[in-house]
Amino acid sequence: MSKVLEVENLRVDIPVAGGVLHAVRGVSFSLEKGETLCIVGESGCGKSLTSLALMGLLPRAARRTADKLIFDGIDLQSASRRQMQTIRGDRLSMIFQEPMTSLNPAYTIGDQLMEAMLWHKRVSRAEARERAIFLLEKVGITGAAKRLGQYPHQLSGGLRQRVMIAMSLMCGPAVIIADEPTTALDVTIQAQILLLLSELQAEFGMGLVLITHDLGVVARIADRVLVMYAGQVVENGSARQVFGAPLHPYTRGLLRCMPIPGRTRPGERLGSIPGIVPSLIGEIRGCAFRDRCGHARSACADFDRLRHNETGHEWRCIMDEAESLSRADELEDV
Repeated sequence: MSKVLEVENLRVDIPVAGGVLHAVRGVSFSLEKGETLCIVGESGCGKSLTSLALMGLLPRAARRTADKLIFDGIDLQSASRRQMQTIRGDRLSMIFQEPMTSLNPAYTIGDQLMEAMLWHKRVSRAEARERAIFLLEKVGITGAAKRLGQYPHQLSGGLRQRVMIAMSLMCGPAVIIADEPTTALDVTIQAQILLLLSELQAEFGMGLVLITHDLGVVARIADRVLVMYAGQVVENGSARQVFGAPLHPYTRGLLRCMPIPGRTRPGERLGSIPGIVPSLIGEIRGCAFRDRCGHARSACADFDRLRHNETGHEWRCIMDEAESLSRADELEDV
């Protein structure tokens, strides 16, 4: 399979009053055509800023650097503002976290759906309207033609999210980045949206980068999983590897926070990760998780590199694979 997205050593630094906030620190990954990559981690770990860096939508003060940032053969670092406007919304689309704030309340659904296609494809308004109706029906919205004349406030949260998905598909993108697309929805609608994304991806052959903190979502949809902590990748592997044999204590801590159907009893306390995320302002040395890890040792203050095994499973920990697996079931893990 061919790679549609290659990211190496991506960094995002933001000047703040106390120094420089190192929000994304050396993130590397790739995405194959038709593959689903899920990026997971606690709030504030750098997931959304990673996606905004790919889209070229970072805050004005933020500085983006990378050894490689290639999308569909295009170097995004050297792309001009006009080139990014050409790519964004056409070959590279994004579904934002909250559809009510992402959709413009002053414009109809139809106008917002057709805008990108009219800009990028130079088609007639009638063709763009036909495409919009087709995609609204494809994402499960009934009475699609009538919906084009409605405004965002006239739709439910689930319908607004479906409109956002349809909008991302208007120009037939190679990759869609979905930034926590189910956060604002109830669990029933969440399941419908996830199934919809999976079906559309298979039908249109798109690469999908799904950003979420919900490991239950990841278990259902992911081909590969990227676990982030304090702006870094701490584990990277297939969904089977990360869920079946997690090698980083932070990943195991996240998994212990999840209820397990058939095993977690009603009222039973879930796991938790003690401590707080360290400040990312100024110089950062060693393992960022060491102050919250039950296996930390003095050498962790100087250890900060990704290990990997022959299967391609990567983890950022001083413990080698054998030691990590031997301690995987210890309650004092985190």
